[in-house]
Amino acid sequence: MRCFKPLLTLAFFAALPIAAVAETTRSWTLSEFAEPLYAHAPAHLPYANPDAPKGGRIVLGEFGSFDTLNFHVAKGDWPSSIGLLYDSLMESTEDEVDAYYGVIAESVEYPDDKSHAIFHLRPEARYHDGSQIVAADFVNTLEAYKEHGRPWIKSLYEDISHAEALDDLTLKVHFNTTDSIKPIVRSAGMSPLPVDFWSTRDITATTLEPPKTSGPYRIKRVDAGRSIVYERVPDYWAAELPLKAGLHNFDEIQYDFYRDETAMFEAFKAGQIDVRAESSAKRWVTEYDLPQVTDGRIKLDEVPTETPRGLFGFYFNMANDKFASRAVREALVRLFDFETLQRTVLYGKFRRLSNYFNGAGYASSGPPSDAELALLEPHRDQLPAALFTDAFELPTTDGTGRDRRQKRTALALFKEAGWRQQDGKLVNADGEVFSLEIMTAWPDVEKFVSQYLDTLKGLGIDASLRIVDSAQWRERSREKQFDALAVGKPFVTPPGNELKSQYGSASAEERGANTSSITNPVVDALIEDVVAARSQEDIFTAVHALDRVLLWNHYAIPLYFRTTSWVAWWDKYSRPERAPRYALGATSTWWLDDEKAAALEQ
Repeated sequence: MRCFKPLLTLAFFAALPIAAVAETTRSWTLSEFAEPLYAHAPAHLPYANPDAPKGGRIVLGEFGSFDTLNFHVAKGDWPSSIGLLYDSLMESTEDEVDAYYGVIAESVEYPDDKSHAIFHLRPEARYHDGSQIVAADFVNTLEAYKEHGRPWIKSLYEDISHAEALDDLTLKVHFNTTDSIKPIVRSAGMSPLPVDFWSTRDITATTLEPPKTSGPYRIKRVDAGRSIVYERVPDYWAAELPLKAGLHNFDEIQYDFYRDETAMFEAFKAGQIDVRAESSAKRWVTEYDLPQVTDGRIKLDEVPTETPRGLFGFYFNMANDKFASRAVREALVRLFDFETLQRTVLYGKFRRLSNYFNGAGYASSGPPSDAELALLEPHRDQLPAALFTDAFELPTTDGTGRDRRQKRTALALFKEAGWRQQDGKLVNADGEVFSLEIMTAWPDVEKFVSQYLDTLKGLGIDASLRIVDSAQWRERSREKQFDALAVGKPFVTPPGNELKSQYGSASAEERGANTSSITNPVVDALIEDVVAARSQEDIFTAVHALDRVLLWNHYAIPLYFRTTSWVAWWDKYSRPERAPRYALGATSTWWLDDEKAAALEQ
């Protein structure tokens, strides 16, 4: 989880040696492979303004709803902004994907064999109620996550054995592995679950009670399912850290929740929402020709983003027998006409996703390298022959909407799998009609899936779209009650054990894990290769090989992505000259500009 960003004081950077003794490393930074960008301790991050004024508020809109503030377990819907409440032992910046700096922990110490790590906590680290953050709180975190955490969280800590509090300010974490820095990095990401708070509460229950936390913001007001308001903590214990200068500038951050994208856009135009990240190509191209934009009251920008992303697509439920055949899945992929969609609905603004691991060097490309082939060769008899020689390429059309080549290929694949056209329907040997229901919680999906559904119906498939609310979507996806699910599967960098909860066979029947119910021994073996990697070259090789196996098995219909974030805002804010590399930064780096706000009001 990359939600929390504070760093160490300049004094500590200057005073602490990187290595205490030959057999032990002690440092304020951690990185599995890359060199931390800010180990030299700059006065402030390049995307922050240390002179930014504090004050004011910002209102953002969020699609969906929420019914809990407990994101630790697989129950309910929580606000995606909940990370504003938390600090962790060590945290990344918004410019990096593989570097962490001490926050609650002023340093981490580990032996050459990396069998354990000792985190030295900062004595001034405090919760919002003024009580001290102590090592026992992190012992509580680890125990709670290993026993009750949602599957993805559990998988993050799989290589961690246990933790102990050597004293109030010294936490020792023991690992099941040696010679790997990955479990040190994962344990460094822990946020404290204070013992005095959670000992009297059920960690497995949904709740709207604000938790006891230590981050830059606390909850001011909750209107279940409708809005949540965070207020800046005026005596935030980490506020004076030099490398945090210019961050967390708003006194209040409010998120209003909407179940309709059109209503949310109208609220923005009316000034009820201050900043809007646009997702619709049609809206961005055709509906921002507004008087407020013409006269400069609303500003528009396309901000480049390099954020690593997983595959956004329609994932098949592999627990359903009709998707057991790879030929069937490939046929369904071939029938998705992205080129026509790009021309008619997406306004040429998107690119096709063609990898499960996009960005930061993790996407496979071209034919497999010799190093990848070395990992793939032991599984040759379980993989398509073309995987060993060819680059994976998604099928393309001429973009007219009348290109029948892919339809002919798809029908041949269905025939290979035992399906045939009869009386205008696609049926199997028992006369059962092939059906496909795509489930989503996002109504805008209807705009770009209707063409695909029409194509399927034209071949005799009983095709439909089911739009549900966010709570029902989450519950049905956890219980795997769908044919195909519209979902994006993110990945952390560098990838590790969490891949087991997304694609591993052992989690295929687990509630809330491996949503697609993929059971593939080759996938399992390659995930182990990823976990075992001890160099950046090795982990790239293993992830590329895994990417290829997932792609060639057609477990999902890949959709699309953008290389820029589309953002619109009422012109009462200022922002640093440079945005973070991997985030927009509106809530972390922007500030209310009194002159602009006064001019806008006039």
